[in-house]
Amino acid sequence: MERLRIASRGSALALAQSRAVAESLRQAWPDRDLDIETVIVRTRGDAVLDRPVAQIGQGVFVTEVQTALLEDRADLAVHSYKDLPTAPTPGLVVAAVPRRADPRDALITRGGRALQYLPEGSRIGTGSGRRGGQLLRRRPDLAILPLRGNVDTRLAQLETGDYDGIILAAAGLRRLGLAERITECFDVDQMIPAPAQGALALEVREGDSRLREILAPLHDEPSAYAVLAERSCLAALGGGCSVPIGIHALLAEGRMTIFGVVLTVDGTRTARMRWSGPMREAREIGETLAALLVSIGADRIIGGEPMPPTVRFANRPPKDFVDSDEDVPLLSLRPRGPGTNGAGGKG
Repeated sequence: MERLRIASRGSALALAQSRAVAESLRQAWPDRDLDIETVIVRTRGDAVLDRPVAQIGQGVFVTEVQTALLEDRADLAVHSYKDLPTAPTPGLVVAAVPRRADPRDALITRGGRALQYLPEGSRIGTGSGRRGGQLLRRRPDLAILPLRGNVDTRLAQLETGDYDGIILAAAGLRRLGLAERITECFDVDQMIPAPAQGALALEVREGDSRLREILAPLHDEPSAYAVLAERSCLAALGGGCSVPIGIHALLAEGRMTIFGVVLTVDGTRTARMRWSGPMREAREIGETLAALLVSIGADRIIGGEPMPPTVRFANRPPKDFVDSDEDVPLLSLRPRGPGTNGAGGKG
């Protein structure tokens, strides 16, 4: 019998994710007789509920879990990948990325009204400036209110009448068996998800070849490439959890299209762009998207520079960049010649 200790937060969602990983491992290794134990770790993000996550700091849901790994109190950590800072943690490595779940944001309303049918002034709860800002772009008449706590707590606050609707990650609701509570899911071009939303990161100590071997069957290459592009874009932008940023990559037939948005929490200042290229150039695709976003003002939004509220950036490449629907080498970003359409083909 092989013992395997999984470090996890104690929330219902975190435990459901850890159980799902444990069950996948048992199915992948039916003859290995794995004895899997869950080590519950309380994090800063679980303890501090009176402030938005952006005000607590980076790594609020993962630092203590990683410490359990480094101190050999656990062998494997199961994280919601979007909670991991982009900078690597010395001594640890993400050994596998399972197949990504539904990455979309989901709206749950009292009475089951879809977004377009909510009355003016409806109160929508979310702890995410990214969600709130993008929602206000579509419905500036709504009232966006802060919301913290685990999924059960947030749903309970909806039922007590504190909110007319709340926005949660569809993946979390589905993992908890609560998909029937979803009123509607936003398409990724309507509300761009957070980088790595819906994905899990299976983290181990560097040099642990036994765990790498055990986790290998759970690794999904397309999901890993998508997350790599998204997190590379986030790292290049230099934006942490305090800045509303949405980045999402779609894959089809070996190609990747990545969408990105940087915006203010009130949705009045927005830089939005997309880029595409071969899937295996994921890191470069993410970094190129970041450069494009900066070229239309993302750095000014991230830096908090004063900008007129009426500024609206075009959802297409600027005139000095080619579109990437074709396999254009990254070093071939170049001005278009005279007489060409500088806006690019797709935006």
